[in-house]
Amino acid sequence: MDMLETDVPNAGRANKLTSPVRDWNPGSYRLRDAWFPLAHSESVRKRPVKRLVHSQPYYLVRDAQGKALATEFHPERFAEQRRLASEFTGGTGEYPVTEIYGYVWCWYGDPARADLSLIPDIPYLPRKGGLPGYMRSTTRFDSCSELSLENLLDLTHADYLHTYLTGDEECDSDTVTVEYTSETVTMIRDQINKKTPDFMKKMGVKSERLDFRGVIHVYVRSSVAHAFGRFTPGYSVPLFHPCVPESQFQNRLNVTINSWDAPWLFKHMMPLQGYTVSPQDNYVTRPQNARYLEPTDRRDMHSRFDGAGIRYRFLMQQLAERQSQGDYSYLPDADIGRDLTELFRTIRVE
Repeated sequence: MDMLETDVPNAGRANKLTSPVRDWNPGSYRLRDAWFPLAHSESVRKRPVKRLVHSQPYYLVRDAQGKALATEFHPERFAEQRRLASEFTGGTGEYPVTEIYGYVWCWYGDPARADLSLIPDIPYLPRKGGLPGYMRSTTRFDSCSELSLENLLDLTHADYLHTYLTGDEECDSDTVTVEYTSETVTMIRDQINKKTPDFMKKMGVKSERLDFRGVIHVYVRSSVAHAFGRFTPGYSVPLFHPCVPESQFQNRLNVTINSWDAPWLFKHMMPLQGYTVSPQDNYVTRPQNARYLEPTDRRDMHSRFDGAGIRYRFLMQQLAERQSQGDYSYLPDADIGRDLTELFRTIRVE
């Protein structure tokens, strides 16, 4: 397999990779000043629901006009507890909130710096939301978000954990490219003439061989990720995959899959595969969490050939270091709202 690392122009303060990061401490990074998709829009109603970001409480509710709100305290106790409001709400008890792409997004950080241009682009989801319920799901991983994203960034893990869905490693050519900015990491995998996965055959793909292009695009600060796959012949699998960091021990996935170009059966069956895939991934990441939290002499066997994972570690640590010094800014190369249609080789869904 060809392993390439390609620098994105103006890639900020990127360091040359010489070895794995040895002081990696997943679960300890609480990066601020970012939007988090805390709930599907349909999950937020007149009765409050509680969500967490790095253990900070968010109560989501709709007012009489149907507008989504987020408060630091339960609405029934808001008046009496408002005086205890933290810096995350600027002492008001209310968080900045916006609703787009079928999600309620809340700001984690200084409310005065909340900027709508820092909402990631999701070209395969309609901006007004409204997708049917079968395209949405919510699950939790029993590990911190960093471990879930490291696992996701290694697209080759699917060859062994999710073979039925994505196929195995056998193909004529397998090229991995890693791109990055100061805020994002992207892994692109192109497989040529691989065996058609069993799931694709059951969905009507007749060819014994196909090409696959997979893109994992991770926003480091917010733990939001895209997982965009394309089988040719076959269909696209556009997956919005935010790993909301609830605590050191858990992250929440509010997933949406919109295979807009696929036939009816595929559109309905593909989201159901998450009920198999998520437990498989959780089985792998869950035991890692405790090993990082407990003192041990056991070596971290993270491979130096995993360019995407190592870059993710470096960027996470660089951001954490800047924020520890009071710098919460986005560097010029960040471009969080970048149009991703070209990266995913797709059209924008309205």
